[in-house]
Amino acid sequence: MAFVRKVKTASGATAVQIAERVAGRDKVLEHLGSAHTDAELTALLATARNRLHPGQGELDLTAGRVPAGHAVITGKRHALLWQVLTQAYARLGFDVINDEAFAQLVLARIVEPTSKVDSLRVLDELGVQHASRRTMVRTLTRAGAGKYRDQVAAACFAHAATAGDISLCLYDVTTLYFEAEKEDQLRKVGYSKERRVDPQVVVGLLVDRHGFPLEIGCFEGNKAETATILPIIEGFQARHSLESFVVVADAGMLSGSNLKALDEAGLKFIVGSRVTKAPADLASHFRWHGDAFTDGQVIDTITPRMATKTATGINDPATRAEPVWDPSVHEKSWRAVWAYSAKRAVRDGKTLTLQENRAKAVIAGEKTARTPRFVTITNGSRSLDEASLTRARRLVGLKGYVTNIPASVMPAAEVLAAYHELWHVEQSFRMSKTDLRARPMFHHTRDAIQAHLTIVFAALAVARYLQDTTGLSIKKIIRTLRPLQQITVRIAGHEHLAADPITEPAQKIIDALNPPAPTH
Repeated sequence: MAFVRKVKTASGATAVQIAERVAGRDKVLEHLGSAHTDAELTALLATARNRLHPGQGELDLTAGRVPAGHAVITGKRHALLWQVLTQAYARLGFDVINDEAFAQLVLARIVEPTSKVDSLRVLDELGVQHASRRTMVRTLTRAGAGKYRDQVAAACFAHAATAGDISLCLYDVTTLYFEAEKEDQLRKVGYSKERRVDPQVVVGLLVDRHGFPLEIGCFEGNKAETATILPIIEGFQARHSLESFVVVADAGMLSGSNLKALDEAGLKFIVGSRVTKAPADLASHFRWHGDAFTDGQVIDTITPRMATKTATGINDPATRAEPVWDPSVHEKSWRAVWAYSAKRAVRDGKTLTLQENRAKAVIAGEKTARTPRFVTITNGSRSLDEASLTRARRLVGLKGYVTNIPASVMPAAEVLAAYHELWHVEQSFRMSKTDLRARPMFHHTRDAIQAHLTIVFAALAVARYLQDTTGLSIKKIIRTLRPLQQITVRIAGHEHLAADPITEPAQKIIDALNPPAPTH
């Protein structure tokens, strides 16, 4: 007995299907399409009911017959959406990869992130004639072991060099986990901010100052973050024969060996400093001014390259003026810039109060937990570490930055501004993990994992290009353009094209992507 079936898709649309119950499971006989509005759903349900004999509930095997004079919809395409996506793909130069199946996998992921096999359903719903499943699988093999990643990276660099700014690049890492029980040489259990114990890989992403992707790399799941930055940066530098640019990264990349290697490679860097370095770096300030800071105050000083005993005392508290970093004079130091924010001080103060209360609760036996911050254990007895708490409260509101760029080249305010651009790389990671759903991954081999990241990398570039050009999020662009369809109708044996009218929001997107030619 055939019946009409409604199923929610990953994109939030409602798929309408004709199915029958076989051996306790629904067997889909025909997929009629997906509805994104109530009107579309009503039309699809009406079409589905017309395919069944009235009152009998059985599949109409003569569904192709219609009364004379009636029009028959023979095809639907989301032509405008697909045109915008393919146009962006080509403008970025990705069509240098002569593989239509790869392009379809990339663009389908932007519309609705799903598995590679299920991408065929997305393409069907878009009305795109696509390659076979077998061809898609072969494409993944080529993307994983071939040069697709190199070609995508080269095209991204060419775009950023002409439309962006590659003089300053941002770097960060994230983890992508797997729905798997066992580790292997690449997928390993490692540090997870979400406290997951699934096998994972560490992914490093380099973007320009606006968040446009330039380079991506994959590392073992238990690899330290500090060990990822050099391979990515050196690979990017060698790929494009770059002599110098500025790399910005957070404090997680702060290691003496990393900074030394970047400096020896002729690269400039700005990395976040750990607040525990503040007492030594600002020893002179604390001596002459105590804990007093003004909102927005910036202190330009120096910090030892390595935390060794010989490095202590590099800032002389007896001298009131802060030293001005000179690479030819301070060979064992880097430049350090510290900034104070009253807003940050309030936020840090609240965090410390919560940590203090948690510590007191553990000491009082009100909470059972692993030893929290500010709890010290002496002869089995717990007590509040008042000295550490006092030191921490002296440093609230402070944020430090370490760089090898002299003040004569980049003033302190520019150092802070450059570091604050890091939110762009964080935004790109959020896009890859939410809009493009790079995780969890279900691949098993290294080549398949690399192919997946190549597709996500290319999709991220297309999405960032569309967002930067239109000023709209990629979700808003998809929601605006996807309802507009081009329909093929057969009337009296002749094919006719009909299309939804262009809405005002859709027209704004088109205008942004196709600005008028300049007049002379």
